[in-house]
Amino acid sequence: MDAIYTFFLLGGGLMTLSILASRLSSLFGLPLLLIFLGLGMLAGEEGILGVEFDNYSMAFIIGHLALAMILLDGGLRTRLKTFRVAFRPALLLATFGVLVTSAIVGAIAMLIFDLTLIQGLLVGAIVGSTDAAAVFSMLRGHGVNLNERVGATLEIESGTNDPMAIFLTLMLIEVLRGDIGGIGETALFFAAQFGIGLAVGIGGGWLSAKLLRFMDLAPGLYSMLALALGFSVFGLTSVLGGSGFLAIYLAGLMIGNQPGRHLSAILPVHDGLAWLSQIGLFLVLGLLVTPSQLWDVALPASLVALALIFVARPIAVFAIIRPFFKFRTREVLFIAWVGLRGAVPIVLAIFPLIGGVDNAFLYFNVAFAVVLMSLLVQGGSLAWVARWLKLEVPDGATPNRRGPLGILPENDFEMFVYEVENLDLDDVPIRLLRFPSGALISALFRQHAMLHPKGNTRLKIGDVLCVIGREEDIVALNRLFNGDARFKRERAFFGAFTLDASARMKDIAEAYGLTLGSGTPDMTLAEFMALRVGGHPVVGDDVDWHGIQWVVSEMNGNLITRVGLRLY
Repeated sequence: MDAIYTFFLLGGGLMTLSILASRLSSLFGLPLLLIFLGLGMLAGEEGILGVEFDNYSMAFIIGHLALAMILLDGGLRTRLKTFRVAFRPALLLATFGVLVTSAIVGAIAMLIFDLTLIQGLLVGAIVGSTDAAAVFSMLRGHGVNLNERVGATLEIESGTNDPMAIFLTLMLIEVLRGDIGGIGETALFFAAQFGIGLAVGIGGGWLSAKLLRFMDLAPGLYSMLALALGFSVFGLTSVLGGSGFLAIYLAGLMIGNQPGRHLSAILPVHDGLAWLSQIGLFLVLGLLVTPSQLWDVALPASLVALALIFVARPIAVFAIIRPFFKFRTREVLFIAWVGLRGAVPIVLAIFPLIGGVDNAFLYFNVAFAVVLMSLLVQGGSLAWVARWLKLEVPDGATPNRRGPLGILPENDFEMFVYEVENLDLDDVPIRLLRFPSGALISALFRQHAMLHPKGNTRLKIGDVLCVIGREEDIVALNRLFNGDARFKRERAFFGAFTLDASARMKDIAEAYGLTLGSGTPDMTLAEFMALRVGGHPVVGDDVDWHGIQWVVSEMNGNLITRVGLRLY
């Protein structure tokens, strides 16, 4: 019995320290996952607490459960509309990008560690894929608002590149053990990983989304049902020979993009479960490593990590994205930099240990060292690099809280809660506000007292408004409630003033004395910007034209609605 209580004490204490230590991330810019790993190492057999943990099979199971939960939450929060700008480049990075990266790293590892070609390639395969836990955590936890094209590419790539890494790792282990089948069998395994993962993930996710929307449950049960359905999809896909990681990410994507009242109950709970999974996973992986063994390979493993960061990943990204997609150079540079490694390489490094492959501990320690270096170098500099490359889009006003009212099955009304921060709204009667058609203020709170708003009610700074509207009203409402500080940041980024994107180019040319080419005068500014940007425009895209930078400053869905003018 004492062992059970000791387990609860250690587990609870480490979880508490991990959560409290998260403040260090915001104070000193340390990556959160690096803190969790460090705490696990401090509690390990050569650390302060001296906890001995070398059960690789249990760590393997914990790793699968935690990664499945993280990917499910990532899918729930990914909007399908982001696939229009990022699916193709992300898919190529998740397949050929992993292959190229693994090959380059494998060749370098072979030379550094004096390994055979297959052994070197196994090192490359283990560390070849980016990690969903690391990417989701870094992008959402650093307060960096990337443009949609870059952010979506990184998130979709990290959520879908595990099948290729798993395929390469297992195939190379089979070669080392002498159990590899023929080319046909290998190709079939590869096709099954992606094909079954796609089919079961999308199909099971679609059915799960319909079931969740149809069921009338207590709010707390929706999140549990979503978790159970996601794990069922993961298990079924794995049993059939497909990639469970790909399937559960796609299942989360399908569930998260099915509108309904169930989402307001699912998302907050799954956010907590994803954090629990990240903390637990990295603590366990930290406990698993032996620092003295890690120190023995620190220098050569650091060289492998630096080669991955500065050579292999950039070559793979530039070779795959630059020739085929209209990404700007600074966008490609940032995608190359944010090739974060995290739990996935360490979990993959357990495969050789379980399979009894020679040099298995070398693979594990090298993978761990590469992850530490990646989190420290790439993760620690992510925010700075985004600002240096000018990929950070100003974060405008958003509702403090929002949630569907659960009245309509489709295009439901939502409650948006805003705090009045815009100085231009101070002492302004409500009737003079330019509200979207159909939106209205249902309640107004001032100094913790609820008022009944009327047309002649004058707003005050600090008032909290409950606004009922629909999702398409969010752009206009955000603009209305944009505070002075946010407005200054937006002006600095988008320019001193903006134009309505529905304006005709011939009218703009006459007003500013610009010369237009043939076929351009009849275009709207939105059409002109979309043509010059190429592909799918996103907020922050800019075009240099006649000594002016024309910047996409606002979009509604796929349509450009406003364009800023920034003088050189």
